[in-house]
Amino acid sequence: MPTIILLIIIYGVKEKNKVYDTFIEGAKEGTKIVYDIFPTILGIFLAIGALRASGIIDLIIKTISPIIEILKIPAQIMPLAMLRPISGSASMAIATDILTQYGVDSQIGLIASTIMGSTETTLYTIAIYTSVVKIKKTRYVLAAALIADVVGMLSSVIIWRILS
Repeated sequence: MPTIILLIIIYGVKEKNKVYDTFIEGAKEGTKIVYDIFPTILGIFLAIGALRASGIIDLIIKTISPIIEILKIPAQIMPLAMLRPISGSASMAIATDILTQYGVDSQIGLIASTIMGSTETTLYTIAIYTSVVKIKKTRYVLAAALIADVVGMLSSVIIWRILS
């Protein structure tokens, strides 16, 4: 890392750029972006807290359990599958719980790990990116991203069913 920083400074001096002034301008712009996206982040965190505390996730899992059983998806990963598109920190906590309870080398642990690596915090990412550039219509982006998440999750289950 120090080498990269040094190369940037040398390049800036060579090109006769004011390296420190450029850094300060970038920091100001970064601070403005953080200020602009803070309400979005706060809203997402509040919604996640309400979902987890209300027990609605357990209710949804019970409701879709016949479909889960037909597809042979382990019910233990469903909280992860449901929260992964919404929150990275909540899904990380659930994945950690799964790995602690079932082990890292268990089929459920391997599926959870693969889901974490093959999916994205879709709603969070879309909310942040679109709020920064002031995009209002996200209908097709959201649908495509959620389909990709479902494919990643189902692929994780199928691959570890085949490999185990």
